[in-house]
Amino acid sequence: MQSLMQESIVESGESGALDFNQIMAKLDQYRKQSEELVLMNELHTRLAGAFDLQGMIEAFSVWLMPLVDHEVVAYHHPDKDCSQVICSCHGPERRRVLQLAQKFFRQPKKDDCLDCATLEGFKVTCWNMPRAETGLLVLLQKGTEIDQNKKELMDGAVAVMEGPLKRAVYYEELVEQATKDSLTGLANRRVYEDRIDSFLERAKRNKQPMTMASLDLDNFKKINDSLGHAQGDRVLAEVAMLLSETVRASDLLVRMGGDEFVVVLPNTDLSAAQKLANRICKAVRKLGFRTPNGEQLGISIGLAQWNPRLSSAEWLQRADEVLYQAKADGRNRVCVEKPIAVSTTESTEH
Repeated sequence: MQSLMQESIVESGESGALDFNQIMAKLDQYRKQSEELVLMNELHTRLAGAFDLQGMIEAFSVWLMPLVDHEVVAYHHPDKDCSQVICSCHGPERRRVLQLAQKFFRQPKKDDCLDCATLEGFKVTCWNMPRAETGLLVLLQKGTEIDQNKKELMDGAVAVMEGPLKRAVYYEELVEQATKDSLTGLANRRVYEDRIDSFLERAKRNKQPMTMASLDLDNFKKINDSLGHAQGDRVLAEVAMLLSETVRASDLLVRMGGDEFVVVLPNTDLSAAQKLANRICKAVRKLGFRTPNGEQLGISIGLAQWNPRLSSAEWLQRADEVLYQAKADGRNRVCVEKPIAVSTTESTEH
């Protein structure tokens, strides 16, 4: 306090006279700085508990809500084609606002901080974030504009966000590398191991049938060896695309390794799974891949229905055994395990 008073005396230019208005102004300034420091510490704490992009943006939105009412906080990385939007709206309004955010992402940005007048009734504030790999942090809000004091506070908060956002983008890249097959883009075996137990629990809880299809390409090794790995990679990529377009979004499609694939089909009995498998066999042959000797690419498929007495490992082993039987019976065919009687509801057709 004594140093503050002495500083005020010097600034007043009147030796021995105190300007109490200046003292009170400085005290108010220091109080605001302390409050801002508390808020920034709170933001740091929230961000420290988040790892992925969704967690980072959600933490920022929760921190910001008591200070600035807003409908959307979003982050978009145009180069890496990743974005995350946190929206407080519901129903049709939510869909409209999410579309507006995507529309804004496609607009060119030049300045470090861009204030757009309105975007279909919403006030938009956008920050370019070069330290976060040229990402964009966007705020959409209705009502009055942000006052200058809060705007300066948000500028400081955005500076705090840059490092964590960069970390979150890299985190998601690592997660994708760890869970996606780099050649086909399909889920890899790790995803299968992480998710299979939840599929079993859901089937058991809902008393629904579930079938596993184990798939292996026929004559793939001959094509790969005779025509080269580039052609082999093309075969795998096209088969993966065919499978992706054939199964449902609720199914679990995995490249287990090499030319082996697995599809877990929830709410699907053997009869429905067999219809799907036969369509896959025909579609793979229509791709038209052949060896120089004229041998055609095909696919063998083994089907095994799950029952509550089977563990996930036992179920996969059963499906593989049925696949081997399909190979032994002449390849390019579907082989079905004789089902074990178990009470289930009707399955959903593919």
